[in-house]
Amino acid sequence: MIKKIAQIKLSAPKKAPPKKAPAKKSPATKAAKPRKPRAASKSKGKAKSTKQKSSKGWLKTLWSIGWKSTLAVAAVLLFVGIYLGTIVKQKFDGQLFDLPTVVYARVLHLSPGIQVSIEQIRNELDVLNYRKVQAPRHPGEYSSSSTKIELIRRPFEFVDGPEPDRHIMLFFKGNELTRIKSLEQDADMGYLRIEPKMLGMLEKSNDEQRLFLRREQFPEVMVDALLVTEDRNFYQHEGVSPLAIARAMVVNVKAGRTVQGGSTLTQQLAKNLFLSSERTIWRKVREAYIALILDYRYSKDQILEAYLNEVYVGQSGGEAIHGFGLASRLYFGQPVQELRIDQVALLVGMVKGPSYYNPVRYPERAKKRRDLVLRLMMQQDILTAEQFNEAASRDLDIQDNPRIASRQPAYFQQVNRELKQYVGDKFQAQAGLRVFTSLDPVSQDKLEKSIAHKVPSLAKTAGDKLEAAAIAVDRNTGEIRAMVGGKRTGYDGFNRALNASRPIGSLVKPAVYLTALQQPDKYTLATTLMDTPLSLKGSKGSVWSPRNFDRKFRGEVPMYVALSKSYNVPTVRLGMQLGIKEVSNTLEKLGVDKSEIRPVPSMFLGAFSLTPYQVAQMYQTLTNSGLKAPLSALRSVVDFDGNVLYQSIPRVSQSVDQQAAWLTTYAMKKGVSEGTGRFLSSQFSWAALAGKTGTSNDSRDSWFVGVDGREVTTIWLGRDDNKPTKLTGSSGALRVYADYLQQRIPEKLILPWPTNIATAHFNKSAQGGLTFDCDGSITIPVWDEKGEIKQGCESQPKQWLKKLFQW
Repeated sequence: MIKKIAQIKLSAPKKAPPKKAPAKKSPATKAAKPRKPRAASKSKGKAKSTKQKSSKGWLKTLWSIGWKSTLAVAAVLLFVGIYLGTIVKQKFDGQLFDLPTVVYARVLHLSPGIQVSIEQIRNELDVLNYRKVQAPRHPGEYSSSSTKIELIRRPFEFVDGPEPDRHIMLFFKGNELTRIKSLEQDADMGYLRIEPKMLGMLEKSNDEQRLFLRREQFPEVMVDALLVTEDRNFYQHEGVSPLAIARAMVVNVKAGRTVQGGSTLTQQLAKNLFLSSERTIWRKVREAYIALILDYRYSKDQILEAYLNEVYVGQSGGEAIHGFGLASRLYFGQPVQELRIDQVALLVGMVKGPSYYNPVRYPERAKKRRDLVLRLMMQQDILTAEQFNEAASRDLDIQDNPRIASRQPAYFQQVNRELKQYVGDKFQAQAGLRVFTSLDPVSQDKLEKSIAHKVPSLAKTAGDKLEAAAIAVDRNTGEIRAMVGGKRTGYDGFNRALNASRPIGSLVKPAVYLTALQQPDKYTLATTLMDTPLSLKGSKGSVWSPRNFDRKFRGEVPMYVALSKSYNVPTVRLGMQLGIKEVSNTLEKLGVDKSEIRPVPSMFLGAFSLTPYQVAQMYQTLTNSGLKAPLSALRSVVDFDGNVLYQSIPRVSQSVDQQAAWLTTYAMKKGVSEGTGRFLSSQFSWAALAGKTGTSNDSRDSWFVGVDGREVTTIWLGRDDNKPTKLTGSSGALRVYADYLQQRIPEKLILPWPTNIATAHFNKSAQGGLTFDCDGSITIPVWDEKGEIKQGCESQPKQWLKKLFQW
């Protein structure tokens, strides 16, 4: 193409030079000059000859200057063309865009027989912005009855490759998914993956964002709308349209101002990718030149793909939004493939002026522009009159608070931390990565809403500066399902879930009882503990006298009662009997760093600090039958070409005795049914939840850890200035958890009985303790390692059995 242009320029001098017009004399000159005699005719001829020679020399000079100048201009154009062509090639053949890292939630895996309710799947589809319709016809739609869900699962490129859309019927019975049927193949399926929710993008050094899509991923109606509005002759011209330029000039002259542009889509792309927005002739020349180069080197579809991903369509959070793929997420919360015609027309209409036609600030203006695009589409037979009327009659239908995705800044901090740890330099160096996480979008959404709902009401007691943090983790795998760093859930500030280290209070108590229960020859849940006044002397002569929260003493109490009702004095007595070192070792096995533990008697009542993240790790191990799974948010990282850079590998290890952990969790279940967490039992008794409240000195910190079959959820409430909140674990954090469960339906907590766990029978003594009796009415599970309890009851109660349950 460059050669062709040079040839055109060089051919210009071949035209014949124009004849020189004879000079005209003024009338005054004619009158003043006398007539010469004939003898002067020879002289006149000589003068004429000299004049002719002079004229020919002048013409030669002009000719010489003309072709040299033309050659010089051609050389300059050729040089500029080569230079611009090199720049274009480097950018187009290399990394065209500085693509951000896109973060996704977890992929939902479904298979017949799993415990999941129809309500939970509806919640999942709603969070993914599936549209509920009478009969699904397009991807992203579903219908539902009391026992079935019909949906068309969207196409998605999973870690192991792309999958097309699938038309599916899900069958439920109670809280079980019983069958998955492919309606396309009329056959049952063994499993189904639901595509993950796009969470957003990790911050980059540049101030623009885009979601890159291939040409074929854009709906054809969007391309038609764009061309009919911006460049009808796109497939006919060679990058520049002289007719469009001329037409625009005429229109602008008539209007007396710039009302129409003559730039093609290719020219717009050239300006956006390679040039500034300055209004100069030189910039327009370069723009046209680059457009010619683009059209010569690349196909129309390649140019369209670049334009569709580059076009500027507004701002979000101070960042420029480029490309229709991301604009669709921003304004409608939907993939671009699922937009209606009126929504497509709005985005195309905004190309002319994203700020001027901003649908949030200027809805009427944006609607008029949208309807103009629709009218142009109708005039070009892209739409029928009926389709035009239906589309034009709709409201703009944009999101109430347009955003690319709901922000999870606290969770993103954890993802960033793991990316640096596991991916490192590869993450920093590469563009366009896809990061798959373990976030459960339903859990995240409901946890955020519960904090936003409950904290303001609790602040009436605690004060306006009441803050919150929460983290929910998978009880079995340790994967982080949700994380909230503060009461302003979308605020990217101090992440209290990861960084706020606060006294944990009674949350430490299960570790004390777990330490005891790992010695089944000495302790059981029925072992009697003494709840009587206690004073301990320090090494420097100080005296510490722990008291129960209600300032009462109860004499003899069974171990499981002391834990479920969170009594302080019996816990300290038990801890002192076990030893500070032993309890500290147990805490370390549960996942608490040794440096966090204060090895003094007050540690038995939680006089040391942990973050909600650390508490979650501790309780994940404890309530998973002693199987520790390191907490993690990162599942896999895939580069732009589909290569897997990182894949998480489940790491689970038996950290503490299975039987002891099981028994401790059983006591925590009692804490919900009849102890400090009994507020939950009235609504969720069917779920057999486990839980533990925690309150630090002077009610500065309110904690609750709730456990259902799905998650371990840690809630913290407190003030950053460390002033009292007047909230206990029961009156504060527990209420947030209850609100969460009202929205996020819990799964029943089922604990399979480990080996050597047997049921023992007891009667309550007059002093309040339990007396072993094979025919007793009170049943408590115990770790019967040798089967002696069962054998003893088969013969007759023996004295040593009774002594086993006394302490």
